[in-house]
Amino acid sequence: MIANMAALGAALCWAAGGLIAIGPVRVLGSIAFNRVRLTIVAAVLLVATTLLGGWETLDTGAVLTLALSGAAGIVMGDMALFWSLSRLGPRRNVVIYAANAPLTALLGYTLLGEALGTWTTLGIVLVTLGVMLAVALRSGSTHNWEAVQGSLLAGVGVCLVAAVAQAVGSVIAKPVMAAGADPVASATVRVTTAALMFTAIGALSALRGGDAAAAGGGLFLPRGLTPKLALQVAGNGLLGVGLGMTLLLVGLAHGNAGVVATLSALSPVLILPMMWLMTGQRPSLGAWAGAAVAVAGVALIVNR
Repeated sequence: MIANMAALGAALCWAAGGLIAIGPVRVLGSIAFNRVRLTIVAAVLLVATTLLGGWETLDTGAVLTLALSGAAGIVMGDMALFWSLSRLGPRRNVVIYAANAPLTALLGYTLLGEALGTWTTLGIVLVTLGVMLAVALRSGSTHNWEAVQGSLLAGVGVCLVAAVAQAVGSVIAKPVMAAGADPVASATVRVTTAALMFTAIGALSALRGGDAAAAGGGLFLPRGLTPKLALQVAGNGLLGVGLGMTLLLVGLAHGNAGVVATLSALSPVLILPMMWLMTGQRPSLGAWAGAAVAVAGVALIVNR
């Protein structure tokens, strides 16, 4: 139950964080947005871990494993996800990315020996299908964001790479968490690794493009970053990355990796009522039907 509640809490954090991120991502771009928010969260988590004494639960092997998990799940996963987002649009992107839940379950079974019962497996299938339906049948698909840019096959392939990277990152972190690593300290290692890598990627990109200013001070304070946007970026990071990732790691410490990945993938469903409250636009009947299928899957998982 701890794992289930933590995973659902992570999904809720990511749903709320996604709404906060819309404005900053449009202004700053995905790479700069990720770099700034991860740097802020890493600084906060470093202080929190030091004050709470979480470093004592990590040895060198655990740190290296978690760093590899962060490189795969956050850096590679996010870069591929945002690249495919620009090609496929948000609707197709989320539908394809939902495959990360069954992929995590498959990797957990293959690499970690995590067996799944019949009802749990059916629950994972229903949640994944429900998320896909809720997004695919959501109203507003005629928006120009949904137009395919470039090769559809390339976009789908890169989005699947993002799903695999997320699954691999979770499976890599699972043994460390199960061994008793502190979730806050573990999140600190993953986020700090990602922040450093995104900073390095930004610097290399700026230097390759001949933008010396961006490689220097502009790298840390991107153009267009106002105090209001900085607060939004910080809010998204602390809620979505700081709290959300910590809850995900709590889930991995106490539960099956595939189940945790599935429940934490519910954010596209949880965001439906949030969008309704914020925009006043009621989601379509098809979206609610998909949400109902996902909820049925959750019921099978948590009552197995």
